[in-house]
Amino acid sequence: MALPSHIERTSGLRSWAAAGLRYLGDLVLPPVCIVCHDPLDRHNALCPRCWNGLRFIRPPLCHRLGLPLPYDAGDQAVSSMALRHPPLYDRARAALAFDGVARELIHAFKYADRHEAVPLFSQWMSDAGRALIAEADVIAPVPLHPWRLLRRRFNQSAVLAGRLARAHDKPMVLGLKRVRYTQQQVGLAFGERRANVEGAFRVPPGRAQALAGKHVLLIDDVITTGATVEACALALKDAGATAVDVLAVARVTDLERPTA
Repeated sequence: MALPSHIERTSGLRSWAAAGLRYLGDLVLPPVCIVCHDPLDRHNALCPRCWNGLRFIRPPLCHRLGLPLPYDAGDQAVSSMALRHPPLYDRARAALAFDGVARELIHAFKYADRHEAVPLFSQWMSDAGRALIAEADVIAPVPLHPWRLLRRRFNQSAVLAGRLARAHDKPMVLGLKRVRYTQQQVGLAFGERRANVEGAFRVPPGRAQALAGKHVLLIDDVITTGATVEACALALKDAGATAVDVLAVARVTDLERPTA
């Protein structure tokens, strides 16, 4: 059924006004690459040069750690690193190798409160973690200590977890609490990172019911050695979670030299 002419005119005027406002907005804040700030034709995007600076992690992968493997040995193939140091979580996946442009994007988000890349992060994580998301009962972010949260003003992992939960219609549970203030993990070796976060997380009694018997998808921004997400996974499993998978924007692929 055709709309009355006055409704069509009103709709047309609204569309014209919206287009005009977008045009004025682009004049005031023209779209640029979110990394190098070269001009673009749309907002919240990367220029071709910066896009080519991303290293997406693609199969074949280690089934446990999500690290790229040199050849395809099947979906259940496990890397030598996973055999030497079996993780306390079940599986981990990340969209990008943590270097170059990926590091710039994540550091701008994490330390400079720049959220332009969050829609891209969510899309890339959804692609990299498709199987993990499908099997998850709940999504939970890695928590910040209250003092660090006060200083930074937001938890980057919770921002990512919330967006993924909404996109995939999964419940988000703030099930973990950071109970011990730890030094920054940057620059610490594998064993030092593990000792630094040992016992730093727990599930408060009031939140354990939301996690008991559940398959949990733990969200973080970067996986380096995996010490932080392992400590979180241990706390979640102690609270009754049946499985804990991990999904991040990026991960260090050279575990001999972790930096984050």
